[in-house]
Amino acid sequence: MCERYTLGASKEQLEQRFGSEMLENFHSRYNIAPTQLLPVITSDSPAGFSHFYWGTTPGFAKNKPLSLKYINAAAETAATKAATKSAFMRRRCIIPADGYYAWKKIGKKTKIPHRFVFPPDRLMSFAGLWEEYENENGEINHTFIILTVPANPLHRDFGDTMPAILDKGQEKIWLDKYSSPEQLQSVLSTYSEDKMTTYPVSPNVNFITNDSEYLIRKTSPMDQFGNYTLFG
Repeated sequence: MCERYTLGASKEQLEQRFGSEMLENFHSRYNIAPTQLLPVITSDSPAGFSHFYWGTTPGFAKNKPLSLKYINAAAETAATKAATKSAFMRRRCIIPADGYYAWKKIGKKTKIPHRFVFPPDRLMSFAGLWEEYENENGEINHTFIILTVPANPLHRDFGDTMPAILDKGQEKIWLDKYSSPEQLQSVLSTYSEDKMTTYPVSPNVNFITNDSEYLIRKTSPMDQFGNYTLFG
């Protein structure tokens, strides 16, 4: 599952990495959460970043608000499930990211947030699907979800699934309108643990109102339990 991610890159870095034009007012993000308006690249408009809301309403459920629950979908069944099969063939996107957060359960009630990254400071993307629908006010909403795959060994202490991470070659296949279902499914594989690393971060990431760069800094175990003096 993917519930939060980061995009600390600059406008120039994003444009260079993805070959797409970004809005002038883009700013780095360190605690991205569902329902927020975020940059994606779609198969319909690969030359520029679009800005869609994270958390979609399935196509068969009309006139519903943005969904807090429907933010991920399993890649293994995305081509066949009613909620995603149309988007799988017609409305694919990639979501740029330089890391994501996951929580490791310690004891019965405590969860420690960690950040997963792709060193050295690599920009990657998640495979996603997007939707367009009319909301209750008659306005057109564009939304997206992130596809998930079985977790690699590094991620298994945090959950059974992780985001479907794409490299440049896989992004081209995913965004190509003429890719076959077999080609599309082939890029939705579990990302190698050898290409990732993880480290603990401040529990302040639990609050979506916090979106500062200090959230991505490595935090010692003692700071996980209330000592925030490093960030004062």
